[in-house]
Amino acid sequence: MPTPARSRLLDSPLLAERPRPRAVAAWPHAHWLAVGTVCLGAFLGQLTASITALVFPALQEGFHASLAAVEWAALGYLLVLVALLAPVGRLSDRVGRKTVYLGGFAVFSLASLGAGLADSLAVLVACRVVQAVGGAMLQANSVALVARGVPVAAMRTALGIQAAAQALGLALGPTLGGLLVTHASWRWAFWINVPVGLLGIVAGWYLLPRTRPAGPEPATSAPGTAVLPGGARGAEEGRFDLPGLLLLAGASTCLLLALSTASGLPLPGWAVLVLLAASALLALALVRQEQRADRPIIAPGLVNTPGIRAGLVLALIGYLLLFCPLVLGPVLLAGAGVPVATAGLVITALPGAFAVAATFGGVLLPRGSTDAARCRWGALVAAAGLLASALLPAEPATAVPALLVVGFGLGLLLPANNALVMRAIPAESSAVGGGMLNTVRSLGTALGTALPVLGVHLAGRETGGRAVLFLLAAVGLLAAALAGAAARTARP
Repeated sequence: MPTPARSRLLDSPLLAERPRPRAVAAWPHAHWLAVGTVCLGAFLGQLTASITALVFPALQEGFHASLAAVEWAALGYLLVLVALLAPVGRLSDRVGRKTVYLGGFAVFSLASLGAGLADSLAVLVACRVVQAVGGAMLQANSVALVARGVPVAAMRTALGIQAAAQALGLALGPTLGGLLVTHASWRWAFWINVPVGLLGIVAGWYLLPRTRPAGPEPATSAPGTAVLPGGARGAEEGRFDLPGLLLLAGASTCLLLALSTASGLPLPGWAVLVLLAASALLALALVRQEQRADRPIIAPGLVNTPGIRAGLVLALIGYLLLFCPLVLGPVLLAGAGVPVATAGLVITALPGAFAVAATFGGVLLPRGSTDAARCRWGALVAAAGLLASALLPAEPATAVPALLVVGFGLGLLLPANNALVMRAIPAESSAVGGGMLNTVRSLGTALGTALPVLGVHLAGRETGGRAVLFLLAAVGLLAAALAGAAARTARP
């Protein structure tokens, strides 16, 4: 039960959620306007994820920094995002998801403006950290806003549209980044977020339904709307696992700092061993903390279920495979003398094929193929594409077909694996399971950013890039084996 002071805070003009205009709320199809608004946030999050890697060479030149240093423009964002998704989700249950979502657009836009104005790499990374706060406010609420505002019968279609918006942002990022760097400046790769964010604020203000009732309009837009497990009431049960969150963030940060130090950060060599040891100790402490926490971030009971464990590992590998070529590709192509704009078009082949396969890939598989079969086929196809990328010259004519194969394989693999994991998780634990899936996805993305930089630093641009791709192809084959294990042990 909220205290009077908390109630007054929630009802303050700053946090009060405004109802939609009556004409919008009364329209029978108003929920699709809300879905469109959520798609703006989904598009923005994936656009910034895929556009940042393409500006690494320009950041190196502009700030006279190493690749290991400029990669923290991406890693800083990802680490903060991992740390904040869970607490922001809980805060949103109390304050109102519409309020937090609109705040996310505002924070993201202001931080993007600051990132484009940054006069040093340290300021840029700081702005990216703030940008991640806004990203967490958007990402932690997107699915819940769809679930609360859309009739149950339209849920699958609405979530599919949201996924398509994410795929569009992921696919446009490299091309748009290449064009902006070539014809304007790397700063526009961040400024491009500002008009999208402003549009999101205006659209959300008028088109999103109120999520914390305070007047005549109900929290949902239509009868029969769905409510996610672990809603506002569930958020009050048990204490939030702040120690677990801090341990997870600490272990991840130490691991990525160790990889960056080995990749050329100006730190002494012994720092790598110290950071790796610290990461291992923090990870062990995290395991012990999660075993006794009321509301663990990583539930041991779920992780110890073989089908779920294999699926989470497969998700980590899959997102690592997805983002590693997005980081490594521009570096290899730049080394071969390919212009940045052309490199952006080449790299777009991967997320573009991913979007097509995620939406229509099942048509090419044998009729009645299960999600487990899609995982196996996807992992093998992605591994074949990575092997082709490693063996063929780094030039557009050979890189595009190989990246199309990689993207198509991952587009088969990841959505099917996510479905397998969520089906294996009991309904009463679906919120925790979804949070774990988001966590491993973000960690996989971070490793997919750090490992290519390490390979290039240790073995040189060409040799290191090939070594990383060979390694990832082997990981892809391991993913196929894990997919088989998940299929045999997953609960129906």
